[in-house]
Amino acid sequence: MADSHEQLQHWRTAIDRIDDQLLALLNQRAEIAGHIGQLKTGVLYRPEREAQILQRLVANNPGPLTHDSIAFLFREVMSTCLAHERPITVACLGPQGSFSEAALVRHFGHAAQRCFSLSWQEIFRSTESGEADFAVVPVENSTEGSVGLTLDHMIETPLNVCGEVLLRVHHQLLGQSPEVDLSGITHVYSHSQSLGQCRLWLERHLPQAEKVAVSSNSEAARLVAKGPSTWVAIAGELSAEPYGLTILQRRIEDAEDNTTRFLVLGKLLTQPSGRDKTSLVVGVENRPGAICELLVPLAELGVSMTRLESRPARTQPWSYVFFIDIEGHRLDALVAQALQRLEQRAVFLRILGSYPVTGLP
Repeated sequence: MADSHEQLQHWRTAIDRIDDQLLALLNQRAEIAGHIGQLKTGVLYRPEREAQILQRLVANNPGPLTHDSIAFLFREVMSTCLAHERPITVACLGPQGSFSEAALVRHFGHAAQRCFSLSWQEIFRSTESGEADFAVVPVENSTEGSVGLTLDHMIETPLNVCGEVLLRVHHQLLGQSPEVDLSGITHVYSHSQSLGQCRLWLERHLPQAEKVAVSSNSEAARLVAKGPSTWVAIAGELSAEPYGLTILQRRIEDAEDNTTRFLVLGKLLTQPSGRDKTSLVVGVENRPGAICELLVPLAELGVSMTRLESRPARTQPWSYVFFIDIEGHRLDALVAQALQRLEQRAVFLRILGSYPVTGLP
C-alpha cells in the first residue's frame, strides 16, 4: 500500500510539472500570436495556415493520443489564442443546439462567437454585411443529397468558400419525459433533411405520427419543449439540455455513416495550403453534349473532378447550372489552365472558392 501511494504521488507530481510547462507554453504561444496579429490587417483568421498546422501536427503525432484528439486540442488552442486578439463571429442556422452549431465549433473551436440565424437569407445577409466574419452552411448529406437552398444562394452571393467541415450526424429522438409512450406520439418535428435521414426508423416505430418539417433541428426541440407531451423532435444531442428535453431513443438515423458536409463562407480569398479543393458553378448551352465538351480540359490536364451536380438555373424553364468540385487550388498551374479553358467553353463560370480539404471526422 505504501509503495502504491508513493508511485501515485510520483506520477501526480510528474503531471503537475508537465501542466506547469504547458501553461507557460500556451501563454507564450498566445503572446507570439498577438505579435503576428499586430502585423495583419482585417480578419486575423487564415484557413490555410490553420490547415497546415493541423496537417503537420497530425503527421508528426506519435500517439498514444489519436489524430482526431490532437486536431481537436490544437483547434481549441488556436481558437483561444485568436479570441485573445479578437474573437471570430460566425453565422449559422439556429437556434442553439443545431448541427450547424456543432459544425461551427468543430471548425472554429469553442472560442468563436455564434451568430444564430433563423433563416438562410439572414445567414447570408449578416455575413455579406460584415455583421458576421464567416458563415457555416450545410451543402450536402450522404443520405439525402444536396441542400438546395444553400446551392441557390451560392449562385448569387459575393461570399467565397473558405473551408469545409464534415460532420458525422447522429439523430436523437427528444421528448419532454422519459416516460413518453411512443405509441402515443402524435407529431414529430425536425428539419426536412433529418426527417428524410430517419425515414425508415420513423416508418417502423412512429407510423401514426404526423411528420412536421421546420427550419432547423434545434427549432424543432424548442417547439417540442413548449408543446404537448405527445410531440417529439429529431435533433442532435446538443439540443436536449438547452430546452430541458430527454433523449428517448439514440442514433435513429437510417445510415450509420450519415455525414453532412458544411461550407465555410467569408470574404477571404484563401491561399494554397498544399492540399486543397476548388468549387465552381458553370452554365452551358442547352444542347446535346455541351457538359461533356465542357469537362474535356479537366481530363486533358489531369485535374480530378470530385463532384458534379446540376441545379435549375431559375432564369428560364429547363435551364440548368452545374456545381463542380475539383482537386487543387485555383492558383495551382494546372488548375488555373483548366479553369481558363472551362471559362472559354462555358456560358458563364464563377469560382466559388479554393480551400483546404478536410478529412472524415
